Formats: sequence, C-alpha cells, structure tokens
Amino acid sequence: MTVTLGEEITLLSLDDDTGTAKDRPAAGWAVAGGTLLELTLAGRVAATEGRLAVTDPTPTGDALLDGRLAALTEWTAQDDQAKVGDWLSKDQAKAFDAAVANLCARGVITEEKHRTLGIFVTRRYPEADGSVERELRHRLADVVLDGAEPDERTTGLIALLHASNLHAVAFPDVPRKQVSPRMESIAEGQWAAEDVRRALKDMQAVLAAVMLCTTVATTVAVT
Repeated sequence: MTVTLGEEITLLSLDDDTGTAKDRPAAGWAVAGGTLLELTLAGRVAATEGRLAVTDPTPTGDALLDGRLAALTEWTAQDDQAKVGDWLSKDQAKAFDAAVANLCARGVITEEKHRTLGIFVTRRYPEADGSVERELRHRLADVVLDGAEPDERTTGLIALLHASNLHAVAFPDVPRKQVSPRMESIAEGQWAAEDVRRALKDMQAVLAAVMLCTTVATTVAVT
C-alpha cells in the first residue's frame, strides 16, 4: 500500500499501543509540510522565494492530497503573496486530522471512541494494519542506520522529520545523537530537482523556527 508523506509522519507519531499522537504539535507541522512536499513532487504546487503558487489544480486521485490541494487553491486565489510559512501555520491542525481520517478510511488505523465521566469523548487510533508502518520503519532504518541510498520521497520524509525534531518519533529506541547527523546530511544533499529542493528548504526553515520557539517557550515555562 502506498501512503503519502503526510500519512507516513502521522503513522510514526501515533503510539502503536495507545493510538494517541506523540509530540502532536510538532507532528502537525511536519504532516502539513509532508503534504505540501507531496503536492510539489506531483507538480501541483511550486514555491518561489518563500511564496506558494498552485501550478496545476488537477486532482491527483488521492483523497488526502486532493482535499489539501483544493484548500490551497482557494487560499492562494485570495492572496497572490501567499507564503509557505503562512500555509503551514494555517494547515498544520487540519492536515494532521485529514491524514488520520484518510488512514482510517484505508483501513491502516481504526478509530476508538471513549467517554470520560459519560460526557467527554476522547479518540484513539490504534493500528489495524501494522504492515504499512513496519515497512516504513524498515525503510528509514535502512537509510539512516545502515547507510542505504534514499529515494526522493524518503529523503524528503527524513528532512521533514529532522527539521521538526521528530527524531524520537522516527527512531524511538535510538539516541538522537546517533541519527541526527545522518538525517541532517541527507536533508542537505542534492537529491531532487531545484524547484522541489527550494520548496523543501523553505519548509525546513519554517519548521526549524517553530521548533526553536517551542523549545524556548517550554524552557522559560519550566524555569
């Protein structure tokens, strides 16, 4: 089964046992970035000097991508100075929820609803088909831990995970210092066409800034 970059990040972030999202805020930004990168790879979106444009509104045939493409098309039509960072900020919560819904519809995860005190509803999303995530983690391990050459999409995925500080989500049993240098090297490589690399560079800059601000705010709150 082929899943999108945004869905892959969502799968990595969902705990296999509890079905709840780990590091949900960072994962939301990364999923939005993954979906945008997927649309760039598909030739539907282009980024120039940090600004976004829909170059081809034709549906891709994937429900998740087409939903985000329609929303992005409407948004950019209202603002010809639309920026990558503004879109990621706008879409990060919706993109994660859309990815979860698409994974449920495809039978990869399942939704479980629970009531607390008979009033509050909580939702969990445990795996229904674990083969998709197993293949994904195996592919990441081959590239990051064993030095295999990544393909275009795997490189983009690793770059987004690294920029979002989701090292522990991708490699929960491996110290960050063991995977971070390799992930950074992959992210900075000459791995794709110039327009795709430019779009990813813009996304990485936005994600890194958001993660830095989050870290600083957390540190200040603790102290």
